[in-house]
Amino acid sequence: MNPKHKLKQAVDSLYRHINVNPEAYTRIVLDCVRLNDAHQAKRLQSHMDDNLYEPTTTFIRNRLLDVYANSGKLLDARNLFDKMPQRDTFTYNAMLKAYSKMGSADDLQGLFRSIPCRDSVSYNTVIAGFATKGRVNEALEVFVEMQKEGVEVTGYSYVSVLNACSWVLDLRRGKQVHGKIVACGLVFNGFVCNALTDLYAKCGEIDAARWLFDRMRNQNVVSWNLMISGYMKNGLPEKSIELFSEMKLSGVKPDVVTNSNVLGAFFQTKRIHAAQKLFSEIEKKDTISWTTMIVGHVQNGKEEDALVLFNDMLTANVKPDKFTISSVVSSCARLASLFYGQTIHGKSVHMGVDNDTLVSSALVDMYSKCGEPTEARKIFDTIHSKSTVSWNSMILGYAQNGKDLEALTLYEEMLNNGIKPDSITFVGVLSACIHEGLTERGEQYFHSMTKQHGIIPTSDHYACLINLLGRSGCVDKAVETIKGMPYKPDSLIWSTLLSVCKLNGDIEHGEMAAKELFELEPFDAEPYITLSNMYAANGRWKDVAAMRSVMNSNKIKKFAAFSWVEIDGKVHKFVSEDRAHPESEAIYRELKRIIRKLLKAGFTPNKNLVLHDVGDDEKLESICYHSEKLALAYGLMKKPEGRQPVRILKNIRVCGDCHLFMKFVSRIIGRAIVLRDSNRFHHFVGGSCSCKDLW
Repeated sequence: MNPKHKLKQAVDSLYRHINVNPEAYTRIVLDCVRLNDAHQAKRLQSHMDDNLYEPTTTFIRNRLLDVYANSGKLLDARNLFDKMPQRDTFTYNAMLKAYSKMGSADDLQGLFRSIPCRDSVSYNTVIAGFATKGRVNEALEVFVEMQKEGVEVTGYSYVSVLNACSWVLDLRRGKQVHGKIVACGLVFNGFVCNALTDLYAKCGEIDAARWLFDRMRNQNVVSWNLMISGYMKNGLPEKSIELFSEMKLSGVKPDVVTNSNVLGAFFQTKRIHAAQKLFSEIEKKDTISWTTMIVGHVQNGKEEDALVLFNDMLTANVKPDKFTISSVVSSCARLASLFYGQTIHGKSVHMGVDNDTLVSSALVDMYSKCGEPTEARKIFDTIHSKSTVSWNSMILGYAQNGKDLEALTLYEEMLNNGIKPDSITFVGVLSACIHEGLTERGEQYFHSMTKQHGIIPTSDHYACLINLLGRSGCVDKAVETIKGMPYKPDSLIWSTLLSVCKLNGDIEHGEMAAKELFELEPFDAEPYITLSNMYAANGRWKDVAAMRSVMNSNKIKKFAAFSWVEIDGKVHKFVSEDRAHPESEAIYRELKRIIRKLLKAGFTPNKNLVLHDVGDDEKLESICYHSEKLALAYGLMKKPEGRQPVRILKNIRVCGDCHLFMKFVSRIIGRAIVLRDSNRFHHFVGGSCSCKDLW
């Protein structure tokens, strides 16, 4: 019979008898302690109270109190403690444990000061309680007081103090405690040595941590885990993998913590197959190992595999947690898959984790990246304790979806709520200023980063500023900004400058930016193509030929531009003039039908955007069958009726002709279109685009 069921039967039998032998209470309370069953302990206490039973000693009530403390039942513990006519040191220590376990540091301090007779357990419990709350000063004060009072300092005392130092990364005081440990001869105590290893690893002295680890007499699985995770925390995943190999050779069996850390190390070093092999060897795959696999695949751009893993996890009857759900939602966001995103959202509601801040923030991000900022805002408004991540997700979501003024309003609201912005916040704010053409306001926000918020601008922020200045026609000022940067400009900076030079037709500065990019990214085709297109736009065909010659001689390949549309959970991908789709004939018929309808309404394809030295007929053929147009035709063909917009994704910036084409379709056909390109979202409704033709 199950021990817990047997205990329940024993308590049930108490309620069937009027007179109960005190020994029965003692026997049952010990079973409650052994099984840590707070529910049956509560029933036992109720029976004692109902029958007015008053134990002659503190033994039974102390054990009940201990069960409540171990189970985190602070209210039950406090109620029992207040009713106890007799209290001894065990009583106080159990109550201290309850406060410590529930993180009630102030109550812990108050009770500790009221105890008439404290022992080493009292001191150790309080030190540990302060340590877990990061209150290192109070933990050390109690530790010093303990020594002054002549109370025996045990290895547990030192472990608690070291944990406090580790929590706040206070290596200086941690070293002082280390000195005392050496002086009292506890340096070879396994628990103490583990705590020291953890301290040095977390504080960045990984070599000192390894020195201690190598000198341990008995390295247990905790020792190996601390060292492996220490390497991970210090950005040395290869070392984690090497140590894992040593661990297996030593005969120590890895546990769930080991596997999770090593899986993370494999993913960080892009060794996905090694991670999959290790995962397949884990006999009992728990939530942590499944979640680590899902997160690892997301981080390595394997979002579809992450979704497959999540499905396998559910099939294996392993219950996901909030970390799993938020990671899977992030996969849907990266794929811009509204179909699967809504499915996972439903799963989070069913599990009851949809209101968790981590999950809610991921859902806000997902709906924003799927072109649904209104849905994102609904979820954002339900978040009770909005973190910086929550605000960032919504601000960026608005900026990505053409709701730029809403993004800036939300930023001001964020400040008014006392939430401190971070570097990501300003990427969203500056992006909104770019889209709205708010040059002066954007510059003010940029300078406020350092002056008001103490945030050092990164390359992303400088790129936003250069984009902002360049789009307003201030290319010279953008160049001066680059020259004044406190660090060497990277490829992001120069590619941004090249982009705005193309918009302004500034070949001189464009050539300067391209030259820098040729040095930094010699095999990236984009700067060659952009500069070539600038030459072509000005009729400089010899320079165009020269660019193509350089690309050919250096074997620089142009990456394919493609678009895709999701229909009933299935993704359909297209390239320009694509004939590979099994329904291509029907797709082309539909597209030609749409083009004829648009031509009658006044649409004229912009052949000037075809930057090739070919005839008009060839230019027309080329521009009419761009990938996003094929994707749109397929979407309309498969879903001819419906209120939902056709959703298209493109891996590069949408061209001007396709942008105009989408505007005409939204007006003439009367169907909303959501197109996400490499820059932003475009919401086409009634002949207008949310980007206001600035992208």
